[in-house]
Amino acid sequence: MEPPESLPLEAAEKIILRWDSTASEEAREKMIFDGDREEVDLYLQAVDEIQRSMSSASLSDEQSKVYGSVRKSAVDASFRRLGVEKLSIGDVQRLEWEQLEAKIRRWIRAAKVCVRTLFASEKRLCEQIFDGVGTAIDDACFMETVKGPAIQLFNFAEAISISRRSPEKLFKILDLHDSLMDLIPDIDIVFDSKSSESIRVQAAEILSRLAEAARGILSEFENAVLREPSKVPVPGGTIHPLTRYVMNYISLISDYKQTMNELIVSKPSTGSRYSGDPSTPDMDFTELEGKTPLAIHLIWIIVILQFNLDGKAKHYKDASLCHLFIMNNVHYIVQKVRGSPELREMIGDDYLKKLTGKFRQAATSYQRATWVRVLYCLRDEGLHVSGGFSSGVSKSALRERFKAFNAMFEEVHRTQAVWLIPDSQLREELRISISEKLIPAYRSFFGRFRSHIESGRHPENYMKYSVEDLEDAVLDFFEGIPVSQHLRRRSQ
Repeated sequence: MEPPESLPLEAAEKIILRWDSTASEEAREKMIFDGDREEVDLYLQAVDEIQRSMSSASLSDEQSKVYGSVRKSAVDASFRRLGVEKLSIGDVQRLEWEQLEAKIRRWIRAAKVCVRTLFASEKRLCEQIFDGVGTAIDDACFMETVKGPAIQLFNFAEAISISRRSPEKLFKILDLHDSLMDLIPDIDIVFDSKSSESIRVQAAEILSRLAEAARGILSEFENAVLREPSKVPVPGGTIHPLTRYVMNYISLISDYKQTMNELIVSKPSTGSRYSGDPSTPDMDFTELEGKTPLAIHLIWIIVILQFNLDGKAKHYKDASLCHLFIMNNVHYIVQKVRGSPELREMIGDDYLKKLTGKFRQAATSYQRATWVRVLYCLRDEGLHVSGGFSSGVSKSALRERFKAFNAMFEEVHRTQAVWLIPDSQLREELRISISEKLIPAYRSFFGRFRSHIESGRHPENYMKYSVEDLEDAVLDFFEGIPVSQHLRRRSQ
């Protein structure tokens, strides 16, 4: 049988790389014994050709450089196809964050292919070609081939890890951290030699810096929430943009619970009770025994958010609107916690009950601030001058009482129709609560004293509204829509 025709060196390299990059070692062995014979013979011939050409007697430095140069071109081409741009650390840090987010997503995909396929296949190729020649030679050739792409790959991650910190970067940094953490065992295997130690060290250092960046961003986010300076009241006492932003942010943090629990190992550095600092809220950490440091940080963020909102509420001139603002915002916080199983688990039902109590207390305070003075018009005191119950009613006092109620209710109706409760269930609950106090009181007052007004002149000027009119009017409250200054009377 004639010996097979010799393969060109470049063709042999391509055949080996194709086999090594598309099949695991176990699959490759199966292909050798069970695969197409012509294809298998070609692969084995390629291995023999490489070994003959590179290890006939001894391998010179010049030959290893030639090998590295040839293979480096192939690796560089594959690396470019993965879309990893050649950017210096300075280049990365000058890019806008929106641009970097897309590059980070691309890097995460590319890093997996580079480490687990491109670099790993190249390492196996070196080991096969230089089998029996010496590990120092194959390590040197491997590093000559992949060092440039490896440095370029990890320099990008390093630049992100040392870039300026800001809250919007947290989640991409966590994605980068998780991706690199997942690749560390593969990196340790692929770059296991003394000559590639710098790559292993760089990857470990980047992972550590990414973890520190995540911790630092969380701390800076807490401070930003506490110091957020806006003083212009949101119209209608609705949910403040800060509340939405903060609660959406910590909901996202809870989605990264596993990673963040590993990274956040200490409690917040501020907020100890009786600190004496009026610009910082107090918080008793002893009430949170048993909770993870991450959970305590999230509760602390909610505490400082409420502290900031309490300050913003003071900019409303109307006390009733101040309470409505607090009710809306704390209710939103409660709903966001309830809506996220991960966040609710970390916050805990005990603290959730405290939050629920706070927004209910704000609702009660709103009702007192608004309706006590309105209902005060419907009292009996001051209407009886002398004698029996009916004969002793002062019609002039009664007329003034109806006029005062009408004017006061019209003002409340006009003002509070444009206030807004975004949550439909909360809006309906507060209207029902108002009606339960207002309607029975008005019905009783109207029924007792109606005859006294009707027997006089122009009763329609005093008894302007029926009970049904008021029931309808309450439905206008908290819709955020202006209404006519004068209530529509059913009698008309």
